[in-house]
Amino acid sequence: MGSEHSNSLGRFQAVRRALLALLIVIAFAALLFVSSDNDVLTHEHIEILGLALIFIGIGGRLWSTLYIGGRKSAEVVSSGPYSITRNPLYLFSTIAAAGVGAQTGSYVVACIFMVLCAAAFHIVALREERFLSTALGEPYVDYRNRVPRFLPNPFLYRDQAEMTFQTGRLRATLVDGLVFLLAIPVLETIELVQELGYVPILLELP
Repeated sequence: MGSEHSNSLGRFQAVRRALLALLIVIAFAALLFVSSDNDVLTHEHIEILGLALIFIGIGGRLWSTLYIGGRKSAEVVSSGPYSITRNPLYLFSTIAAAGVGAQTGSYVVACIFMVLCAAAFHIVALREERFLSTALGEPYVDYRNRVPRFLPNPFLYRDQAEMTFQTGRLRATLVDGLVFLLAIPVLETIELVQELGYVPILLELP
């Protein structure tokens, strides 16, 4: 039964990744025609803030993977980041997404990326909660009732003295996280293409 639950959740997560990849492609295609109307200094400050958010997101995702490491459908993980929010991986991914949006030099684009990412993960989290409530039963229901879905409550934090983790999962999460950094040269290229006049700027945002 545990294997069936794991396979089912794995299939759902594969579909989730494919849909998110499609959304990312669409978002970057749209950014070809969008630019920041901020002055150079403000533009640079927003980009630097965005870079910090990306690193926070990557670090948070690694921290979360240390605790969950492939056990999501097998047991209730409720320590570390999972003691303050049920979906820390999604939370930190959303923070990183805001950082990616900020690489355009526009805080409006950063907020749009954050909201769209949070909305997508909210839908995914609702689906996973129904699945995990069935797969893990009362222990998960109790956990769900105690810990917030998305926004963390630091007063709930608790940890454990020792833990084990899967190095393969951690490595995969690091590779996934580096994709956020790849957005930087992509967006810089978009800015260059816009400056050279190869594509029209249809919308300027602060």
